[in-house]
Amino acid sequence: MQRVVLDTCVLFPNYLRDTLLRLTEEELYEPLWSADILDELRRNIAEKIGEDKAKRLVAHMEEAFPDSAVTEYGALVPVMTNDPKDRHVLAAAVRGQAHAVVTLNPSDFPPESAAPYDIEVLSPDDFLLDMLDLAPVAVPAVLRTQAARYRREPRDLHGLLDRLAAGGAPQFAEEVRRRL
Repeated sequence: MQRVVLDTCVLFPNYLRDTLLRLTEEELYEPLWSADILDELRRNIAEKIGEDKAKRLVAHMEEAFPDSAVTEYGALVPVMTNDPKDRHVLAAAVRGQAHAVVTLNPSDFPPESAAPYDIEVLSPDDFLLDMLDLAPVAVPAVLRTQAARYRREPRDLHGLLDRLAAGGAPQFAEEVRRRL
């Protein structure tokens, strides 16, 4: 199964995070993150929903995905050659033997920084399109279930696709619509 580091920026948008994590339940890939990624997520989300809710969200993620935590990557951070603020992400990917990093900031991971480790850097759009190609029945089913479980809008697939498009996956949303 493909191991994928999810950068903080793709975990921040609620609907994108929910979709990415729900797809793991179909065993389409294994999500990875580091303490630094989750701490950054908690800090950023706390500005939006408050510290207590942010802590609960991160704790829930850690509980739901106990094997996703990459540890002991700190020694690799100084030798990474990508953008300094994202070196911890690439270091976690190397240590976690990830196949890819999914990020909204691919320019922070130039090809020459990730290629030596055989790590692909993907936008959430590209990653989700790959998932759709690999599991053309399962992915739309996950999206339908996801939307149906919401208590507030969006409570249908088209509303969810609108949110995903706004959250960083417009081509994916368009392709799902095209296939419906």
